[in-house]
Amino acid sequence: MTLRIGMVAGEPSGDLLAARAIRGVMQHAPDSRCEGIGGPAMRKQGFNALHPMDTLSVFGYVDALKRLPSLLSTYSNVKKHWLSQRPDVFVGIDAPDFNLRLELQLRQAGIPTVHFVGPSIWAWRYERIHKIREAVSHMLVLFPFEEEIYQKENIPVTYVGHPLAELIPMEPNRDAARRYLKVDTGARVLALMPGSRASEIKLLGPRFLQAVQLLARQDPTLQVLVPMVNGHRRREFEALLREYPVPNCRIIEQATAATPALAAVFGTLDSDAYFDGRPAAWNVMQAADAVLVASGTATLEAALFKRPLVISYVLSPMMKRLMSWKSGQARPYVPWVGLPNVLARDFVVPELLQEDATPQALAEATWKALSDTPYAQQVVQRFHAIHESLWRDTPTLAAKVILEQARHASN
Repeated sequence: MTLRIGMVAGEPSGDLLAARAIRGVMQHAPDSRCEGIGGPAMRKQGFNALHPMDTLSVFGYVDALKRLPSLLSTYSNVKKHWLSQRPDVFVGIDAPDFNLRLELQLRQAGIPTVHFVGPSIWAWRYERIHKIREAVSHMLVLFPFEEEIYQKENIPVTYVGHPLAELIPMEPNRDAARRYLKVDTGARVLALMPGSRASEIKLLGPRFLQAVQLLARQDPTLQVLVPMVNGHRRREFEALLREYPVPNCRIIEQATAATPALAAVFGTLDSDAYFDGRPAAWNVMQAADAVLVASGTATLEAALFKRPLVISYVLSPMMKRLMSWKSGQARPYVPWVGLPNVLARDFVVPELLQEDATPQALAEATWKALSDTPYAQQVVQRFHAIHESLWRDTPTLAAKVILEQARHASN
């Protein structure tokens, strides 16, 4: 019996997650048909894209407002499609503003819904739990502490692990990454990661570079590697670098249109093909001794690469007001912002946010990460524990729930 599965993923990270779920589904039910909104990783698994993933990819509130008519049109189109040609199950991957609204409509029409990646209700807007309860038949979550939240609220949930824990080696080879990037294996290396958005480069870039200027006084031989996601961000950062010059600074761009899934197909972990197939940021983090990084998914990646890190973030006054207005709260419920600290339930690494993110404070915290060997070893031990807690057979666990929901509905 052929099962029809609707899916919507709106970001590259969701595309990767969905592709792994599709792979698991096809291993257990090879006649299944998956269709909806998705990206290249999903299409490689046989997914039929009714709309490209770019349709839903937005960057911040301003971009979302500009693209609202297009988003509403896409929403209306897929809702009508699936209400008239009913799937056996619908799977929304992240993109909660779009997917939870769609899942509510489909579930009310009797279609089982699975939501993959829990919204960060543990940090912002816990009241969304009521919408989730109405809209979602079963939650798939990436972090172990989320399972308890949904169980307490009587929402069916399965912890499936985080796919990055499988894609990033438990023992990353620093020397191999340095050979690939042509960095002296004996050098002291800092990965500088001010973010992937123009606003992040603008607000964090000057602070980060001024901090590196201070670090260079302590170690004039310090090597600084800066990964950039595209040419636009590179040009923005290069303009700042001319204003705040630092020695021994290299910008690393992507060798190819890489995805983490692509790197996983290469057998040897130290071949050029392996490094070519990964995001530039991963290669830089693996080569580094420490990481100065904007808050976001990159903090979790740095932790999985077992690198001591310093987390920072600065919002413009307008964005701070907008976030407070939308969430109804001035700060997260939990005392931590960075994912490594959230997972450890402890300030394992420093977080320097807003007015605390001064060049001097950033330099002092980063120098400790670079030079204090006993401290770095303690951090690495904590990160090993996090990595082990996140390692699960994500494709199989996700596919099991999706297929159970689909088969229950088709019987």
